[in-house]
Amino acid sequence: MKYFIGADHAGINIKTYVKELFEKKGHEVIDLGTFNNDRVDYPDFAEKVCEEVLKDKNSKGILICGSGIGMSMSANKFDGIRAALCHNEYSAKMAREHNDANVICLGERVTGYGMIESIIDAWDNATFQGGRHEGRVEKINALGK
Repeated sequence: MKYFIGADHAGINIKTYVKELFEKKGHEVIDLGTFNNDRVDYPDFAEKVCEEVLKDKNSKGILICGSGIGMSMSANKFDGIRAALCHNEYSAKMAREHNDANVICLGERVTGYGMIESIIDAWDNATFQGGRHEGRVEKINALGK
């Protein structure tokens, strides 16, 4: 799987860690920034990642900011993106299995390294279940059109 990753200044400290976790699982991870601690705006990085995910339907995205909230709100503005803010394993698993989320959002200031690893494992091991969930995902995709 190819992943595009982006973070603002409040998520940069765990970005490398998250990137390495995905790479250890055999995924290709393309880092779209930010690359230092200078203040930046999270919508800019949500845009970069979401545009790449939309271009490559076989890819997924990872967005990190302080709380994960700003990134998830920004990402969900893009038609075709289903971004899930995950704070635990259960939310990561359900986001993939029930909602076919194609972007995971994480909050550096609210989630520790151990939990991040558990979230990544749950996300990576889950797959969309389809079935009764397909109609709901179609409804999500149709909203706002």
